This record gives sequence, C-alpha cells and structure tokens, in this order.
Amino acid sequence: MLIKEAIASSWSRRGTLAFIVLTIALSVALLIGVEKVREEVRASFDRSIAGTDLIVGARGGELQLLLYSVFHIGQATRNISWDSYQKIAANRYVEWAEPISLGDSHRGYRVVGAAPSFFEHIRIGRDTALGFSQGAPYKDLYDVVLGAEVAKVLGYQLGEQIVLSHGMGKKSFSDHKDKPFRIVGILAGTGTPVDRSLFVSNEAITAIHVGWEAGVPIAGMQQSAEEVRKLSLTPKDVTAVLVGVKSKLGTFHLQRQINSYRKEPLQAILPGAALQQLWELLRNVESALLIVSACVVVAGLIGMLAVLLTSLSARRRELAIFRAVGARPWHIVFMLVLESALVSLVGALLGLLAAVLGLYLLSPVLEDMGLYLESYYPSWEYLTLLLMIVAAGGLTGIWPGLQAYRLSAADGLSSR
Repeated sequence: MLIKEAIASSWSRRGTLAFIVLTIALSVALLIGVEKVREEVRASFDRSIAGTDLIVGARGGELQLLLYSVFHIGQATRNISWDSYQKIAANRYVEWAEPISLGDSHRGYRVVGAAPSFFEHIRIGRDTALGFSQGAPYKDLYDVVLGAEVAKVLGYQLGEQIVLSHGMGKKSFSDHKDKPFRIVGILAGTGTPVDRSLFVSNEAITAIHVGWEAGVPIAGMQQSAEEVRKLSLTPKDVTAVLVGVKSKLGTFHLQRQINSYRKEPLQAILPGAALQQLWELLRNVESALLIVSACVVVAGLIGMLAVLLTSLSARRRELAIFRAVGARPWHIVFMLVLESALVSLVGALLGLLAAVLGLYLLSPVLEDMGLYLESYYPSWEYLTLLLMIVAAGGLTGIWPGLQAYRLSAADGLSSR
C-alpha cells in the first residue's frame, strides 16, 4: 500500500518532480561520462606502448626519455651513436631492437625515423600490432607513412607529396623542399601518439640532412634527391632504441648492462614503470575531475531535498489524512524515503541512458582529440555507483519525513 501511495503521490506532483529527475539525470550522466573519459584516458596511457621491454636513450630523466621516445614530446639531451645501437641489437638477450630518430616535423606533427620492421615489432594496447587502413610500409627512400590523425586533419591521400621541415612548429623557415616525400601508407587509428606522427626510414632522415650543419643548409653543399641516393646513408646516431628481449629475466640483466655501459652515458628504462610514474603526476587532475562530477550529483540531491521540504507545506493535509486513518510515524517517513528513492532511481536510469547516448554522439569529437572509446557502455562497476546514488537519494527523504512526522494531524486538517 505504501509503495502504491508513494507512486501515486509522486505522479500527482510529476510536474515539479520532473525537474528533479532531470537534474539528477544530468548529474548522473556527467558523472558517468567523466568517469568513462577518465578511464579511457588512463587506458590510452597504457595503450601507448606494449610488447617493448626496454627503452634506451641518453642518460637523464626517465620521464624525459619516455616522453620523447613514446609520446614524441620534447627533445633528447643527446643522441645514441649508431655503434652503441648495433652493440645493443647484437646482445644475446635482445630479440629485436628498433632505433628511432626525431627532430623533424610536418605542419606541427612529429616525424619519426624508423625501419619498416618498426610496424611489426611495436605494439599497442593489449599487444596489438599497428595496422594500415590504406597502403603499406615504405620501401623507397622518399616514402612516408602517416598516422591516422595526421591524414584526417590535413586531408592527405595516398600518392600525394609532402615536404618535411627541420625542427618543430606549424611554420618552419627550414624546409627540406628539395627532397619531397610520397605518401605510401596511412595507419589505422589507435588513440596513441602514433596517430599524430609521420614515419620515414632512418636513412631518409640522414638523406634530407645531407649538406646541413647545426640545423641550417650550408651553401654549396646541397645535393639533389637522386644524388643523395648514391651516398652511404647509414645514420651516425639515433635518438632512442626500443628493445624487445627474449625473456623477462633477461630484461633486468640487459638493463643493468646498458646502465653501466662505459663508452657513452646510456640508460634503459622499463616502459610500464615509467608510464605509472607519469600517471602519478596526473593523479591530481584525475581526482579533480572525479570531485567535480561528484559535486554535481550532490547538488542534484540537495535540489531534491529542497523541493521535498518546500512541498511539505502543500502536503500537510495529505499527510494528516494518512495519520488520521492510522498511519504510524514510520509509515510517513518510509513513504517519503520511498518517493525520494523512486525519483533518484528514475533519474539515475535516465542519466545512464543519456551518458551512453552522449558518448556515442561525441565519439567523433573525442577521436579528433585523440581519444578512442573502446566501448560506449559503462562496465558493471557503474551499477554499484548507481545503487549508491539511489540509496543516497532515498536517505535524502529522511529529513522531510521527520519534518512531516512533527506536523500534527489537527494542524494538517485545519482550515489554516
């Protein structure tokens, strides 16, 4: 009977409660949306690199090495000699080693020098290989492969020619105009820094800098693209080396050998540990997002409390009739608590649907920002969160219930 009365009473005030339901729905949708995006941002960090056991670079900070080798942010303090790379690759613990060269760009996007085998060895996410949406890896010296975001934002297609620039920046005064590159491949979207990069061979990086010194071309030293093909283009140095080892035990032996290498100061870091360290620095941002979304939910519940308290004056006669026909005090309290829980439940379910629909509609915008959603649907863990919101909504009705209990039956039935 109390359930029927609670539903009937809520329905009679559906106009007023509709705004409360809408407020709770929006707050729940925001909470779930923010949580989902936060999870995907964390997953995007974890997806950035997989299957790589060590990252080798010049000795310095671990985070700095991770940022420029994986996220292509910043610059290395110094490079690694080609001789050191060959010794690392020949080590008995090493299964594969991929040298990368940084320093050039194209319209603000980073150019990465890497061998064609880079696309086979480097993996993302849960050990997923890099895939091509169009074309294939480069074979010619002046071939280039584009990340998904680069191709989409700049509107490039296979077969087009582009010019690389020296250094970073959307506008450069040092372009390699004499050696244009032909687009031969476009990578599938990954939601990682790979999407925002262009890839050429390490030999191509050497080729475009023939006749250059200290970042500028030397007059009279320039050679044409075809003349450069005849030269020895083996790099003198590389920026970093991504390494895969034969066994997990060998990872730590190799790391110790590289860190104690005497011919030049090198360091080898574990990508997973460095990623965790980087995420710890961003934990404050993560906590701030969670606090803001939780405050919105609390604001919605406070709004419902205010409406319930305000409506008590108009419902005094209704509540007094319940008291007059034998309703006990706890019946009144329970009915108001039940009304609050029902309103919270409807708002939470609508908020869940709004969150799923919103993530689906906003997914193209998020992809343009480099954030790929693996799923639009919240996990089962969110069910606990929704139940907590409904329970909190029900508890919100306790205070109005106690206030209603204090109203006397005679006062409620009087003409006042």
